[in-house]
Parts: sequence; structure tokens; C-alpha cells
Amino acid sequence: MSNIPPSPVTHAFSGIQWDPMQKLRLTNPEKLLLRSAEANPIDYTLSNTDESTAYVKVILKVLAEASGASGPSSNVSHLKEPLPEDEALQMLYTDPMGVVTHYAITKLYDVIVCLKEKSAASEVSLGSTFYNDGDRNLIDEWRPLLRVLHLGGSGDAFAQRGAAYCLAHILMAGCPSQQPVSSKSRKVSYESVEEPLQALISWITSQLQSSASSSLSLVTPTLTTLMSSPEARIMFSNSGGIGYLSRHLRSGSRGGKRIAGNGGSATVQQLYELCFCLWTLTYECNGSATIRSTFLRDHAVQSLVDLVSNAPREKVVRVALSALRILAQCTADNSPDLSGKKEITGSSFLSEMIGCGLIKYVDLMKERQWTDPDIVEDLGILHKLLHQNYKEMSTWDVYLAEVQSGSLEWGILHTEKFFKENASKFEGPDGDFSVVKYLVALTTNNDEEVQAIACYDLGEFVRHYPNGRAIAKSLGAKDIVMRLVDHSNEEVQRHALTAISKMMVQNWAVSQNVL
Repeated sequence: MSNIPPSPVTHAFSGIQWDPMQKLRLTNPEKLLLRSAEANPIDYTLSNTDESTAYVKVILKVLAEASGASGPSSNVSHLKEPLPEDEALQMLYTDPMGVVTHYAITKLYDVIVCLKEKSAASEVSLGSTFYNDGDRNLIDEWRPLLRVLHLGGSGDAFAQRGAAYCLAHILMAGCPSQQPVSSKSRKVSYESVEEPLQALISWITSQLQSSASSSLSLVTPTLTTLMSSPEARIMFSNSGGIGYLSRHLRSGSRGGKRIAGNGGSATVQQLYELCFCLWTLTYECNGSATIRSTFLRDHAVQSLVDLVSNAPREKVVRVALSALRILAQCTADNSPDLSGKKEITGSSFLSEMIGCGLIKYVDLMKERQWTDPDIVEDLGILHKLLHQNYKEMSTWDVYLAEVQSGSLEWGILHTEKFFKENASKFEGPDGDFSVVKYLVALTTNNDEEVQAIACYDLGEFVRHYPNGRAIAKSLGAKDIVMRLVDHSNEEVQRHALTAISKMMVQNWAVSQNVL
């Protein structure tokens, strides 16, 4: 299990007195149970199902009453670093409900760690503790955990991270894939889990919409936990999860610009955890045409290739290569696409990998000495598949894959000779000039080299395609490229100016000869 960082007010927990805290509305037996749990090892408190369930219900009641409906606590929720004992005890006096909220989350985390460590033969488990003995439904007392996630204002990072993590383990105990096959007890009810699991995943995706590292730190422990469950993986994918992960990995790895770990950047550990989550999702590709389509649509391959090319750490490279290998080898045998669209299989992903320049990186990496046998094996398989696929692709296929991936690099695909030979293909099979539309979009790319190449390609398209000037103008190319004429990068500026000139001059070759 992942370790949740301790509460900033951990040192205040020993000073909590239950009798004066009337707001918690605790009965005398409940106070007695809390005191007994504090005086004994946690394993003793969880020694039988009845006592285990009674204890977690009291803890969840404390959380419900302490967190309330008025939003995060006034002081404790803003703390980022652990307080020394004297300051923590003072915080218990100034913000008692904030301290008690952290206490409840901490104790619940301790319960879950203890239950997870018990043997499969133990009568006390997450299932027996958090699910009713009669109907085997999830206990109603779980709801305060979800409420903590939606605290108003700036929230409470410790409480939200801990509540999400605990809720994930509680809900996963109700997923069919996680229940012991040999268990003699009746299975818990997945129907009672589906709605709260969707609510938890919706909260995670809402956090992933932010680019801040602080938002990632709230959800990555929970997300990596959930990804061991196929039920959660499919639900997360259906909620747009693959796209969110792919975008974070691209912004975190490209050019190494954001691996600094500042407030708006993903740390290397976060990149590893996000990549791990994406890797687990690749295991659903063989069983779902929808998930294969989502991986292709959301440019997950581009994100994984960026990680491989920038190689922030060997463990990140290992997981990224493994994910690429699974995508390259996926099939539609068990889950054909019934929509009538072109089937997405490993060859689809290999074409995108080639467009992203993965062949070059794999060739270079094969020359290195790797101590991890998994990396060596994955590189060998990817090298073979990529080169086989490349031989079967025409020059135009490679160009199309490169443009669609957004990873433009100078080479034979961006020359006058290429455009002379392939100009007619730019109209596309549907006559919608989708490749030109891609190029127009790439002129606004964050990578200045990509912008420069896109400008060059648009200029060459105008030169070599009949009526190319009118088509480029109708697709907005002229206006967008015109804005790049004053770009701060000289290379972008030069190619933008040349492209505009080609769009405006009737016969570019003649004008060049005159000049």
C-alpha cells in the first residue's frame, strides 16, 4: 500500500478529550470504544468482525460530525508542514474540529492498512467490516468520506487525499475482481459500490483537469490503487481518464521543461505514477474496441514516446516501454468494432509510434546496456515490430502518421521533392483536406520547431497543389501564419514569412528567379 504523509497536527492527537466535544454527539459507549482503541494495538481492536465494524462506524461518525457541511476547517486545513508538539496542541485549542477531522482520517487509514495485512483466511476483512452482514451492501456510514472530497474553498489536502485513498480501498473490496475466489463468506454487493465508485472517479477526473502538481498529489495515491481493479479501470476510461493522463504526461515530460517539481509541474514520481496508471489501462485494449479507440484518439502514444525520449528515470522508461509494447501487440480478436469503422489494432498504434519518431529512440536505446531485463525484452520486440511496420508503409503513410502525431521533425518528408510527388494526396480520401487542417493546427503548437515545419509544409502545399492558395485561405492558414511573422523565434518567423509569400505570389518559382 502507498504511504499517506502524516497529518500536520499528528502531535495533537494524544491531547484529544472526547467528553468536552459535545458537537460530535458521541454516546458513552462510543467514547469508551475510542479510548479502548487508543489504549490498545489496532490489531486488537480489529480482532473480530463485530468490534471492527463498530469501531469504523464510530470513526466515520466522528468524521461526519467534525467535518460538517460548512466547508474546510478554519486553520488546520491550510497547514502544509507538520507542526511541532506545542504548536499542534495549540491548534487543538483553536481549531478542534479540524484536528479531529485529521484524527478520524488517520485512524481510518490505520484500520485499512491493518485489514489489508491480514491473511485471506482471517474472518475480519474489508468486506466484513465495511459491508452489512445481512444484505452485504456497503454500510451507509461511508458518505462523509465523499463529502470531505468536496470541501469548499481551498479544501483540506491531507483530509481529501486520505479520504479518497481510504474510500478507494473500501469500494474495491466490493468489486467482483477483488473478492477472494476461495472465500467461504458470501460475496459483497457490487451494486452498492457502483454509484460511490463513479462519484470517486468523477472527483479524480475533476482534479486531473488542473495542471497543478498539488492537484496531482491529491489523486495519484488513490488512482494507482484503483487501477488494480478492472471495474475501476473501465469506469475511469469511460470518464475521459486516458485523455487526462495523456495530457499530463505530455506537459510533464516534453522537452524536460516541467520535471522541475515546482507548483505547476509534475514531479518525476508523479510522472511514474501517471504512466503506471496508463500502463494498467492498456491491459483493457484487447477486450474493448472503445478503449483502443480512446487510446488512439487521445494520443496516448505521443505521451508515452515523449517519456521514452526524455527518459526522466529508468523506472519511468520501463513502464512507458511496456505500455507501448502492449499497444503494439493488441488485437481486435476478442472485441471487434461493431460500428463499421476501420478496426484499431496494434498496427494502428505502430503507425502512430513511427510518426512520433519512436524508431529512432528505440534504435539508440538498444545500443545501451540495460540492467533491467524487461527493458531489454520490450526494446527487442518494439524494434522488430516497428521496423516491420515501417517497411510496409509508403512515404506518404509515414508523413501522415507524423502529422497526425504532431511530432514534426526536419527530414526528407519536408522537402520540395516530397511535395511534388505527393501534392495530390493532401485532399484526402474524403476530399476534406484533413492533413492541411492538421498543419494549420500545428502552427500554434508549443514546440517552435513544429511551428516552423508546419509553416514550411503549408507553403509547399500552396505551391504544388492546384488552387492550393484558395484552399489554404479557406481553412484559415493565411491568417494564422500571418501572426507568426512577428514571432520571437527567428526560425519560426522566417518560415512563416516564406509561407505567406507563397500564399500571396501567383508563381513562386518565377518570383524566386526574378529575385
